[in-house]
Amino acid sequence: MYEQLLRLDDVRINFSAQGMHAVNIVLAFVMFGVALGIRVQMFKDVLKHPKSALVGLFSQIIGLPAITFLIVILLNRWITPMVAMGMILVAACPGGNISNFMSQFSKANTELAISLTAVSTAVSTFITPLNFAVWGGFYVNFVNKRAANALQELHIDNFQMFETVFILLGIPLILGMLTAKYLPKIAEKLKKPMQYFSLLFFVAMVVIAFGNNLDLFVKYIFFVFILVFIHNGSALAMGYGLASAFKLPDKDRRTLTIETGIQNSGLGLVLLFNPKIFPPNLAIGGMLFITAWWGIWHIVSGLSISFYWSRKTPKQ
Repeated sequence: MYEQLLRLDDVRINFSAQGMHAVNIVLAFVMFGVALGIRVQMFKDVLKHPKSALVGLFSQIIGLPAITFLIVILLNRWITPMVAMGMILVAACPGGNISNFMSQFSKANTELAISLTAVSTAVSTFITPLNFAVWGGFYVNFVNKRAANALQELHIDNFQMFETVFILLGIPLILGMLTAKYLPKIAEKLKKPMQYFSLLFFVAMVVIAFGNNLDLFVKYIFFVFILVFIHNGSALAMGYGLASAFKLPDKDRRTLTIETGIQNSGLGLVLLFNPKIFPPNLAIGGMLFITAWWGIWHIVSGLSISFYWSRKTPKQ
């Protein structure tokens, strides 16, 4: 297994900038559809009862990187330094925007989901580099010094991050809420079609991602699948476990499960493809492959859980 994963380091994955832009545009429409069912009072309720939000942020910002570090220690004999650093990078990224749709689909607390995504993304400009430096540093210094080349300093443009968050999350959220408030009949007619569109879009994302990199996935997928399955499964389980330990409502438990297990791996890919952060001569195929496959698998796992919960009414 180690030798197979070691061969990944020299692999280059085909993810075009145009494709990522197209995904972001569609995600904005998805966010608009989610916002059609949101009211301002819902956010006020979240602020009045901040316990769930605080537990959720702890789960994302501290819990996930910590459990990831534990996983790479336990699997150190079988995984390469670049694969381990890829797992740490994914854990350092904020929650993904698609988690908002999944929370709504699974009858979870959508307002809490949006709040967690907004806050974790807003603070990611310094939390993501900090978590990568801290946990990556622990891995290099105490587990495997051969990963030192992968421990690059992450520079995230604050303005660019704000612009991305505002376009993908802020504008669609505002427009959706305004539509729901001032054009309630139109909003009600749009809600169901937007849900179906969102579901079809995420399925299409998986198919396209497989199609563009089919030969690479077939060649290396078995070992990477196992690693991401363990990593993502641990994230989902930890989110639900923490929410249960703090005796949060069932809707909030569903939200924290999804928010912890759905990471913005797209940001991880943007960072990995940035030559100012990771030089082109650096063999980081292992990091790229783990990050890219996470971006596909968390859609599959998230939608599977959402579909299961969508058929069950949350316990009061």
